[in-house]
Amino acid sequence: MKRFLLLGLALGFAVGALLGGWAVWRGQPAALEPASVAAPAARQVLYYRNPMGLPDTSPVPKKDSMGMDYIPVFVDESPQAPGTVALSPERIQMLGVREAPVDRRRLQRRVRASGSLTMDESRQFAVAPRFEGWVERLYANRTGAFVRRGEALLAVYSPELLSTQSEYRIARDAQRALAASDSESAGGMQSLADAALARLRSWQIDEAQLRQLDEPGGSRLLILRSPADAVIVGKRVVEGQRFMAGETILELADLSQVWLLAEVPAQDAGWIAPDQRAAFTSPALPGQRFEGTVEFIYPTIDATTRTIRVRIPLDNRDGELRPALFGDVWIVAETESVLAVPQTAVLDSGTRRVALVALGGGRFMPREVETGRSDDTHVEILAGLAEHESVVVSANFLIDAESNLRAALSGFDAHQGHDDEPPRQSDDPATHDHPPDATDQPTTDPASDPTDPPHDHGAREDTPAPPLEADHDHHGHRTHGG
Repeated sequence: MKRFLLLGLALGFAVGALLGGWAVWRGQPAALEPASVAAPAARQVLYYRNPMGLPDTSPVPKKDSMGMDYIPVFVDESPQAPGTVALSPERIQMLGVREAPVDRRRLQRRVRASGSLTMDESRQFAVAPRFEGWVERLYANRTGAFVRRGEALLAVYSPELLSTQSEYRIARDAQRALAASDSESAGGMQSLADAALARLRSWQIDEAQLRQLDEPGGSRLLILRSPADAVIVGKRVVEGQRFMAGETILELADLSQVWLLAEVPAQDAGWIAPDQRAAFTSPALPGQRFEGTVEFIYPTIDATTRTIRVRIPLDNRDGELRPALFGDVWIVAETESVLAVPQTAVLDSGTRRVALVALGGGRFMPREVETGRSDDTHVEILAGLAEHESVVVSANFLIDAESNLRAALSGFDAHQGHDDEPPRQSDDPATHDHPPDATDQPTTDPASDPTDPPHDHGAREDTPAPPLEADHDHHGHRTHGG
């Protein structure tokens, strides 16, 4: 019996040894398997940034202008600025997000304004004799008539003019008579003749009529002639009428060139500059287009219409353009090379303008920008963006809405987490072994406010709180037993 017992123990020990060795052999792969799982995975590159810190990123590795490699930025180390939105490729495709680069270009715009024609102020003339007299004959007796340069306008009679002419003739004849016998007296007569002739010239008597003074039996009338090829635009006298010295008798204007005065809105004044091309059309002249260049920009703004006047000379040798004709003016304005983005890239709330900058890797960050002039497709960027950055031009409103929401929620969560943080309990065992003084606890009856939460019951007890190692039964007994 004892032999069988020893034999059974030996067999049991052998079977146990075999089972233990088999377990060790089976456990070797299981021990290696966690090591293979715990091997560090490859870090995901979000984008590559400029090594010099410039605001330039790239989704693929590249070098800068000095040959330095761009630095990779990984997902686990990428800073998330407030309002930054990260979208998956699937969502980017679903939203239809499109990007455009920030580059330099010339902005061109056609500024439209209303305009009217007026006479060229530098080509207007007034016939205003410098002496008193009467109109004996009026040749230019119709307003609107065209006269040539040197053509007779009117013949006038002036006693003052005749007196000066007679004085000149007498002095001239006396000088000639005394020239051989009395040189001194002849010199005096010559001085009188010269003074009379100078007075006639100061009255703008032309040289042809002055030569007639040397002829015997000269005319008693003075002929006033046209100073230029012009149109009579004003006639203030009739035949036989008296006029005073300096009074305007006729008004003439050369209409071979007219002025186009364009009223440009004040908000478009920054586009206008001298020498820009302009065109004029009018419903009164259908199918016709008249072109010119901006000559002058007036320095004041009309307080009533809030417009700035721009002057554009137009050729009118064919006479089709008439003063006071109204029409439309188109001014082709072009800027120098400026930093610009598509208009759809800027979100304008009325008080601020925001563009969504594509950071790469599906990340977008809103950035406030300052804009300038804009044409039909692009807007000038004065501040906020750098050249070669990318901005969102499609679906940016949805991304901006999500960005604002995330920024608001992150701020709310941070504030809420700060307010809801529970008071930290001291880990010092002394605070548990030595209960606080009963005089420090409030004496309010727990039954006075049934709405108080259960965890405040202990704070209102007069009896010191039990140690943490006390069981639940004792704790309940102390709470309700008081």
